[in-house]
Amino acid sequence: MILRPDQLQAQLGKALAPLWTVHGNEPLLVLEAADAIRAAAKKQGYEERETLVVGQGFRWDSLTLAAGNMSLFGGSKLIDLRIPTGKPGRDGGEALQRHAANLPAGTITLLTLPEIDWQARKTSWFKALSDQGNVLELNAPERERLPDWIAHRLAAQKQTAAPEALAFIADHVEGNLLAAHQEIRKLGLLHPEGALTLEQVQDAVLNVARYDIDKLRHAILEGDPARCARLLDGLRGEGAAPPLVLWALANETRTLAALRSGQDEGQSLQALMKAERVFDERRRQALGKAVGRLSIGTLRAALMHAARIDRMIKGLVPGDIWDEFLLLSLRLSRSR
Repeated sequence: MILRPDQLQAQLGKALAPLWTVHGNEPLLVLEAADAIRAAAKKQGYEERETLVVGQGFRWDSLTLAAGNMSLFGGSKLIDLRIPTGKPGRDGGEALQRHAANLPAGTITLLTLPEIDWQARKTSWFKALSDQGNVLELNAPERERLPDWIAHRLAAQKQTAAPEALAFIADHVEGNLLAAHQEIRKLGLLHPEGALTLEQVQDAVLNVARYDIDKLRHAILEGDPARCARLLDGLRGEGAAPPLVLWALANETRTLAALRSGQDEGQSLQALMKAERVFDERRRQALGKAVGRLSIGTLRAALMHAARIDRMIKGLVPGDIWDEFLLLSLRLSRSR
C-alpha cells in the first residue's frame, strides 16, 4: 500500500504491518520516518533489531538468515535493511521478492532507500514491496511549499512566525533541509514559545542555502527571474564550473525548443514529452507551462546566446560569463 507522509502517524498507532519501505530524495525526512517506525516497533514489543547494510560484497542470503533466525530473547524482532544505492541488483531483487512473498512471523522488515526513479518503480521487486507492505515516499518540499513546511515545524515546538519571517527562513535554507531543521531547532532554544518577530529570525538564521543547478533550471521553467538571479549569484559564490552551468542552461533550452517546435507543427505535447524522455510529472508540468509562454523565436535566440557564452568560456570572445548567464536566464524566464 502506498502511504502519504501525513498518514504515517495513524499507521504507527495501529498494529504495525510486517513490511515497510521508506524512500525519497530528502535524507532527513527518510531518516525521521524510519526512526518513527523503529520506535513504534520497539514500543509494540519488537525489542531486537538486526541491521543489514547492502554494499560491496553483501550476501543476500543474510536476509534469508535474518528472516529465519528467531530473536535471541524469544520475542519479536525488526530487520533493518538499508540499500544506500537504491539498486539491489538482480540477486537482490529476487531476494526481496522472495522475502515479500514469505514474510516471517514475529518479524517486521524495514527497508530504507534513497530516491527511486521511474525505472526502479517498474521493477518486479519494487512492485512486490508495494503489494505486500507499506511504501512511504518522502521528498523535500517544493520551494513554494517550504514556508508552510517551516511553519509546521515551528508549530511542533509551539512557535509561530509571520509570512515574511517564514519567507526569510526559506530563502536562507533552500536546498538544505537538514540545515533548515537545525535552524528551526535553534530558534526553539533561543526564544520562548509564541510568535517570533522578523528581527529575531534574521538575527538567528544563518545563510545555509545550497544553490544548485537543478534549482536554477526549475526557476527558469517556473518563470521566476528574481530567483534565477539569486541562484546564479549563489552558484558563482560557491565556485560552480561555468561549463556545467552552461550545459544545464543549453540542455534545458534545447528541450524547450524541441517541444515548442513540435507543438507548433501540430504534435501533441504528451508525445513530445515522451520523445524527449521526460517522465517526472512535476517536470512535465513545469515544461508545459514554460513551452506555453515561450515562442520558438525566443528559444532559437536563446540557443544562439548559449553558443556565444560557450565561445566566451573558451576565450574566443570577450565578455563577463556570469553576466551573460543572468541575461540568458532572464530571457528564458520571461514571457514571450
